[in-house]
Amino acid sequence: MSCFLRCSEYINLVNIIEMEDDRRFHKLTKEQVETLDQVLTEVIPIHGRGNFPTLEIKPKDIIYVVRDRLILKKIKVRDVRLNGSTASHVLVKENGTSYKDLDIIFGVELPKPEDFQIIKEVVLGCLLDFLPKGVNKDKITALTMKEAYVQKMVKVFTEHDRWSLISLSNNSGKNVELKFVNSLRRQFEFSVDSFQIILDSITKFFKATRTFHILNMLAESMYGDFEQAMDHLRYRLIATRNPEEIRGGGLLKYSNLLVRDFKPACETEIKTLERYMCSRFFIDFPDVNEQQRKIESYLRNHFIGEEKSKYDFLMTLRRVVNESTVCLMGHERRQTLNMITILALKVLGEQNIIPNANNVTCYYQPAPYMTDHNFSNYYISNGQSPLIYHPYPLHMHMQSGLV
Repeated sequence: MSCFLRCSEYINLVNIIEMEDDRRFHKLTKEQVETLDQVLTEVIPIHGRGNFPTLEIKPKDIIYVVRDRLILKKIKVRDVRLNGSTASHVLVKENGTSYKDLDIIFGVELPKPEDFQIIKEVVLGCLLDFLPKGVNKDKITALTMKEAYVQKMVKVFTEHDRWSLISLSNNSGKNVELKFVNSLRRQFEFSVDSFQIILDSITKFFKATRTFHILNMLAESMYGDFEQAMDHLRYRLIATRNPEEIRGGGLLKYSNLLVRDFKPACETEIKTLERYMCSRFFIDFPDVNEQQRKIESYLRNHFIGEEKSKYDFLMTLRRVVNESTVCLMGHERRQTLNMITILALKVLGEQNIIPNANNVTCYYQPAPYMTDHNFSNYYISNGQSPLIYHPYPLHMHMQSGLV
């Protein structure tokens, strides 16, 4: 066993030396490793639906168990990585981005569609191990565990993209997301969320020698130049490339970054990028109802505990769509802008806040059905002059400044 470890360590060290010569990679400092250790050993509750008990899971434990059982099931595991905002948090603690989901990527070989079923069975079987003591597991099926603890499951099997996602539920929005990737053309939206921390030295050598993984843990920027991406993270700069390759164009994440005081790394380029973001968003979500569902889902998942930021996000999104959308017909564009405005008004209503009437201007033409006396307008009032919303057609210009 010790000989195997020495040989494995040597091979791994050779790989690390080769990676260190690549500008995409960075060796973690002692402080970064300590932050990583805190992230991986923190207990995260996975909340069950109905009367199912809460599972208490440490990320490092589920990584070990899932990885080992995949190997037992003859699924080849290339590596395991911590991805996205959590990796950014490890690298720069105060980076201005919200760290909620724990995103773990298992690099795997998936030659057949049937392999996805094996992965699902492995993950659901592992969850059984985390049930509290005293729970009778004999009659609990994989389907039961899925219904109780899985928030969403995604499977993609195409020529260029082959991956699956199993997201475990957490009521505070800190979901544990297990992604199994054979191939994925686009692994980041912006440079600040392009980081992946390679956990192989933990998964293979943690029990053998703690010193090894402290000295030789690597992070990679999928954006390319690691130091450039780190500068963007430190100084809150927005940079990406080819946003038309991103599902949704990265439009919602871009608006979120703007709200968190990130600034474009290149002012001359950003308007072009905004147009690409908007175009891709409306290609992926062409119907206004789809757009609304996507935006509402984004609000639920990314603004938990940040209710006051929702309005700023929506009005920032509205401004970008208004200024940079070139692919929609006039009435479609107005429809989308009106939908975002309604969501913003709804957010304000939920917080018992409405815009100062001096900063709200409505332009409308009564639609034919407005003559119907059975038709009821939607309005918000807090004792002052009511702000009347007429569903169509409406153009609303809202400046900053609340009552």
